[in-house]
Amino acid sequence: MNLTGLLIALVIGAVAGFLAGQIVKGHGFGLLGNIIVGIVGALIFGALFGNFNLLNSPILNEIAGGTIGAVILLFLIGLFRKAT
Repeated sequence: MNLTGLLIALVIGAVAGFLAGQIVKGHGFGLLGNIIVGIVGALIFGALFGNFNLLNSPILNEIAGGTIGAVILLFLIGLFRKAT
């Protein structure tokens, strides 16, 4: 991945983290934390599921996949925080 691809992935992950924070109210980490979780969630979702072709736009597919990954990650982190 070149520098441009990395920057695009970071922006998409940031958008996904913001959206996930809006979806999973009460389990987030604030704006910056949710953005970081979004980036990590997008990377995990991309690694696990590869091409996510639900929508007709590659950018929207990446945002949707990243958001799903971030929501799942926020939910799991929320469960872990409640358990400890």
